[in-house]
Amino acid sequence: MKFVLSRLGDIEKVAPQFIAALGDRKMVAFHGEMGAGKTTFINGLLAQMSIEDHVSSPTFSIINEYFSPEYGKVYHFDFYRIEDEMEVLDIGVEEIFDEDAYCFIEWPERIDNLIPENCVSVHIELDNDVRIIHLEL
Repeated sequence: MKFVLSRLGDIEKVAPQFIAALGDRKMVAFHGEMGAGKTTFINGLLAQMSIEDHVSSPTFSIINEYFSPEYGKVYHFDFYRIEDEMEVLDIGVEEIFDEDAYCFIEWPERIDNLIPENCVSVHIELDNDVRIIHLEL
């Protein structure tokens, strides 16, 4: 499935369709180069999920945990600064992945061996200010 964002404001239109397309899948790995818009798109998804907490990038904290009245617990991971998978194991990521919670993962390639098999892949490309989002179910 493909979504095209010609401007950032289009996230509001695409987010409901994206979430609906996930169905009952809650584990989502976002791939894309630096600046492709992974964090921005995830923030749009969180807003669509009625998350009212201050939404920020977890680049330095690695994990942000939110609660949605409609969707329950939601985790946003940013593994950009992870140097090895042991760091992630030490913070208990396997237990979090086992929860029945939404997990939005940036830089999943940093922890390839820990990503569950049921994880949905999303690839975000930037082409002349147009973001192309490929959802692989």
